[in-house]
Amino acid sequence: MKKITLLVIIAITSLTAIAQNKNAIQQRAQQQQTQTFSPEMKLRFAQRLIDNFYVDEIDSAAMNQIIEDAIVAMLKNLDPHSTYSDPDETRELTTPLDGNFSGIGIQFNLLNDTLMVVQTTPGGPCEKVGILPGDRIISANDTLVSGAKRVNADILKILRGPKGTPVELKVMRRGEAEPLTFNIVRDDIPVYSVDASFMADGETGYVRITRFARDTDKELKEALAKLKKEGMKNLIIDLEDNGGGYLGSATAIAEMFLPKGAPIVYTESPRMGTNYFIAEKDGNYRDGRLVIMVNQYSASASEILSGAIQDNDRGLIVGRRTFGKGLVQRPFDLPDGSMIRLTTSRYHTPSGRCIQRPYTKGDREDYDMDIITRYNKGEMMSADSIQFADSLRYNTLQTNRVVYGGGGIMPDLFVPVDTTGYSSYYRDLVARGIMNSFAITYVDENRDNLRSRYPTEEDFIKEFTITPELIDRLVAMATEKGIEPNPEQLEISRTTIETILKGIIGRDLYNTTTYYKVVYPVLNPEYKAALELINDPTTYHNKLGR
Repeated sequence: MKKITLLVIIAITSLTAIAQNKNAIQQRAQQQQTQTFSPEMKLRFAQRLIDNFYVDEIDSAAMNQIIEDAIVAMLKNLDPHSTYSDPDETRELTTPLDGNFSGIGIQFNLLNDTLMVVQTTPGGPCEKVGILPGDRIISANDTLVSGAKRVNADILKILRGPKGTPVELKVMRRGEAEPLTFNIVRDDIPVYSVDASFMADGETGYVRITRFARDTDKELKEALAKLKKEGMKNLIIDLEDNGGGYLGSATAIAEMFLPKGAPIVYTESPRMGTNYFIAEKDGNYRDGRLVIMVNQYSASASEILSGAIQDNDRGLIVGRRTFGKGLVQRPFDLPDGSMIRLTTSRYHTPSGRCIQRPYTKGDREDYDMDIITRYNKGEMMSADSIQFADSLRYNTLQTNRVVYGGGGIMPDLFVPVDTTGYSSYYRDLVARGIMNSFAITYVDENRDNLRSRYPTEEDFIKEFTITPELIDRLVAMATEKGIEPNPEQLEISRTTIETILKGIIGRDLYNTTTYYKVVYPVLNPEYKAALELINDPTTYHNKLGR
């Protein structure tokens, strides 16, 4: 009996050992299978399942869209700035930063479904053959462009093309009964990132940079050399609404204002290490007072330049807290012309600040709504509403001033948003494009007379006025477009409307700089504050801690 019991126990123990051994083997097999079945294999396996078993036929275009959607979803869960762009989107993104494209060389507007030439590019293909501002382009190579209810993107595809390719334009011109035919050869057309430069007063130059493109530093050097000949001793750089661009462009511009060896920025990445960018030579503009204008839409490379100037105590920042983008994206071109812009590092200002504002991975809503959140909290009206933790506190390198990281560049002089001239009537005029349409029509109807009465930009700025009759005509046009007259709100916004209207007319008659010369001294509080600060040496140096 004891022997039987012992045998049973031995048998049960053996079976238990076998079962445990089998479970261990199965667990190891599952682990090996899990390790072997990587996320990459899982993605390919899912694609094969769809190819072989999905109920409906899927063509190559649909499958390509599925793959693109998967890429977008993957990147979305990384951070707010890693993105995918298809070939068309990639061209739209890179053209402004690469600095040129091939085309015919015009600035145009669509007015009543008609393509109207606003300006021709100096030295460009259209100017060479005699296309004039005010001309209406009817067709290009027999493809109708006016009266065809096209959007700007469609027209750009028609007008742009490889360098050296021909295009035949049919053009209607005021005073001509029949269309004119122009044979044009496309050429490289420069895309400028220095939008405006002029002398704000006898000693102060002003330069507006709209993006940090491949040749922005060269454009800025040319603008500053011209201003210096006109008597510039001090400088205002306008980076308002500048969303950034190439890091190399920002560092090259910072170097122009710093001594050799000064730190500009450094990037950190667990995979790529730490890279330091320092001024490799003495800048040509190390002397003179320097003020940089920023606002809540100044981001990325704008913040690199602002941070380098602020941390080195080279100049002062005026405006409102910047966007807060401290992540660096590297573009990866795919064979089909699409692109993945992947965040590869974080950048830090010379004092060590990372100015990237907080974000939750995979949650874009709060991040995208941050500017509105700031506005609702009163940040656009008062600097006191902005609170920084002590852990985000840093010091500048020369005078030991306190600066903060963790969410944009905080200006040295805060300037609140000016809403005194804002009304819903003015908002509707802008949103519906009435201001721009009216100005284009007015210039088109009166171009020769205006250029005769105001032969120079200076004559126009000093002497041209928006009369009550012009405002009445603007109101009439707005009424025709469905915007009901509102005399009370019109009076609230009258100065704003008159100034911007004059600026647009001046821009269409002369160039973009004219607009800023007209509008900023009247309507831009950051510009007025920057100009006042730069002309007050005592306050300027006190804010720098000197």
